[in-house]
Amino acid sequence: MYYEDRLTQEQIAAQTGYSRSMISRLLTEARDQEVVEIRVNHPLERRRDLEETLQSLLGLKLVQVLARGTLAYAQMLRRLGSLAARFVEELIFDHATIGVSWGVAISETINAMRPQSHTGVNVVQMIGSGGPPDPDIDGSELARRLARLLAGHYLTLPVPLFVDSEATRQMLLSDTRVQRVMGHYKKVDLALLGVGTADPERNSLLSSNYLSRPQLDELLAAGAVGDVASIHFDIRGQLVDIPLARQVMGIDPETLRERAIRLGVAGGQYKSKPIVGASRAGFINMLITDEVAATGVIQLLKAEAGA
Repeated sequence: MYYEDRLTQEQIAAQTGYSRSMISRLLTEARDQEVVEIRVNHPLERRRDLEETLQSLLGLKLVQVLARGTLAYAQMLRRLGSLAARFVEELIFDHATIGVSWGVAISETINAMRPQSHTGVNVVQMIGSGGPPDPDIDGSELARRLARLLAGHYLTLPVPLFVDSEATRQMLLSDTRVQRVMGHYKKVDLALLGVGTADPERNSLLSSNYLSRPQLDELLAAGAVGDVASIHFDIRGQLVDIPLARQVMGIDPETLRERAIRLGVAGGQYKSKPIVGASRAGFINMLITDEVAATGVIQLLKAEAGA
């Protein structure tokens, strides 16, 4: 009556026999229990000049660049998620299989998506879980939330992201429950991917306790600049070959590269090198980013060319 019929609280009180204060409390409770959801749709300005340059330099199928202006990092991620959400909504079709990795950028993308009704949509978690401090950005929770938005089904990967040895990984890969989930990876039509940085200042794997500092230092010593689905690579797009790389539970590099749509969502000054490495590795073929990261990528590639 309040939101759809546009009646005032006084009019509702008169019709229902409740007091005005009771109507106010019921409306508040409806929002608290998410019966009612309110969105503020900010205009999403894009830097189309940077999009064309970035798409050409990185050899990607599509690039969208958010005009960031003076937005702080957290605000930028919310806007970036909204930009990515509008694009993802156009890509989803009946009987699609969607793979999700993890992280704040993918969480913000799913937060900004509008409910849709599709037939036979499946959402699959592409990497193991690690029980981070914020479970809302973990792959299992993201898969569940996205499936609910799309009236679809979801599959979670019942293993940790990193295991203690390659032998443990091989043992877990033989488990029928793990095989059942991983068998869907080759069916993924759309992979939603965060692009992580190896820089300790903004390394999500470190801050979420997936990795220890000595493990991150080992990756840095091997030349890692970033990761996609916890597959680490250097600036040339070459995979980092250390024992830790063979202790990851999730989609393998070749299967990831074979997916038709590999959409990376990442922004900020720390993501320029990871975006370059991820593009060269073939782990992303579409990108939603912001003008800070985009400008950093262009400067980096121009410096390489000048050298």
